[in-house]
This record gives sequence, C-alpha cells and structure tokens, in this order.
Amino acid sequence: MLARCAQKWSLRLGPPYRGGAVGYAVPAVRPDGSTVVLKIPYPDRESRYEAAALACWAGDGAVRLLDHIPATQAMLIERCIPGQPLSTVDPKEALDVFVGLLPRLWKPAGAPFTSLAAEAERWCAELPGEWATAGRPYERALLDAAVQTLRELSASQGEPVLLHQDLHADNVLRATRQPWLAIDPKPLAGEREFGIAPIVRSSELGHGRAAVRYRFDRLTAELGLDRERARGWTFAQTLAWGFDGDGRVLPGHLAVARWMSS
Repeated sequence: MLARCAQKWSLRLGPPYRGGAVGYAVPAVRPDGSTVVLKIPYPDRESRYEAAALACWAGDGAVRLLDHIPATQAMLIERCIPGQPLSTVDPKEALDVFVGLLPRLWKPAGAPFTSLAAEAERWCAELPGEWATAGRPYERALLDAAVQTLRELSASQGEPVLLHQDLHADNVLRATRQPWLAIDPKPLAGEREFGIAPIVRSSELGHGRAAVRYRFDRLTAELGLDRERARGWTFAQTLAWGFDGDGRVLPGHLAVARWMSS
C-alpha cells in the first residue's frame, strides 16, 4: 500500500515517524519539492472519519487534507514545519493555544461522524467487561457513577459540533502557515463541553490534582462552558479510555478520573 501511494502521488518517502499508535505516517517530498506527510491509518473505529474531519476543518486550526484514497483511508496531508509539539512549551502558554484553537475546531457537525451519544452508549456497554477483565482495579461505585454520568449527559446535549477527542498536547504541532495546527483527530459529533476532556488529562502539561484542576478551571471559564457537564464528560470518558491494549488499567487515567469524579 505504501508503494502504491508513493507511485500515485509521485512521492519520495523519508523514514517513518515514530510513536504513532493507530497508523503509519511518513514525511515525503513531491516532484515540485514541497513537503507533505503520507498517512495510512490502521483499520480503527475511532479514526474512521479522520479524512472527513480534516476536510471539514479545511486547514482552519488543523493540518490540511491534500488528497485521500477512500478505499484504504490513505491520506496525503500538510506537513507541519518545524513540527514542535505543544507539549514542549510552558503549560500556561499551551493552554492559551488551546483556548484559541478549540472554538475554531468546533464546526457544526452531523453525519458521517459518529455521534457522542452513540459512542457513550458503547462505553456504557463495554466498560463493565473491561473493568472485570482488568481484575476490578477500582471500586464498583466509581464504574457505576461513570456509566450513569454518560447516560445522563448523552441524553441532554447541546448543539453538536465536530470534536477532536484525542486533542492532547502532543497532537498539536508548531507550523508555518498558522502558529499551531492539530493532527490525528478521532472525530465525534457532540456538545462542546466534551471537547476539553483530552486536554484536562493531558499529562504532557503536568500530572497531579492541582495541574488537572487548573486546566479544567481555565478551559471552562475562558471558553464559557458548563462546568458540571464538562466535569462529567471528562470524568466518564477518561475512565472509559482508562485501559491499555492488554486489558490493564492506566494508572494516570484512573487518577484523573478520581480527581474529576466530584
């Protein structure tokens, strides 16, 4: 597939980027000398509409989608230069960037994106089994509170917008066209209050109760969000995303979920 993409777009490929969990990404050069990124996602439910999300944003706060092969989901996308991740700057400065970036990404959204309500329903169905498989690593009351919170919030949402549910500080890169651009969306359509969850738990910006609550307080206040709804989404989704690929609980996620549980 890599060879076919390189031939289709006449690319000269460099060494692949390291660290990606759900796709193969490699810098490339086109015949005119311009630099791009070729990304081939692994089959993954959460990344299914990545190309559609990039197309919806049309370069406003996110990397541009330059071309796309729907059958394989292979994408030719804008390369961020110099590409420094937001996690490398002062945490307070990083929050300034997020406050400016999020409203630009919150475009009105519906089909084809998975709805936040549908994703919350799936978390409610799967979370008890994951918890049991992991050896019941925390009290049942915390699990039950997350499931109840997901059900209540998903049934009473505000206007649906396009959400980047993995918008942590390593998924925003310094660029030339705009100062900072988001990459690697796992898109959903749902209310704005959900959108700060990955930033609040972004350990790249500091891990600890005080750091987590500071990010939560700043984002909700400066973006004008309903604090209780934002707290509930952050708590519940962090717990739902709190297991690794081998069925073990992620201690950092569990800690954040506890700090945001009330």
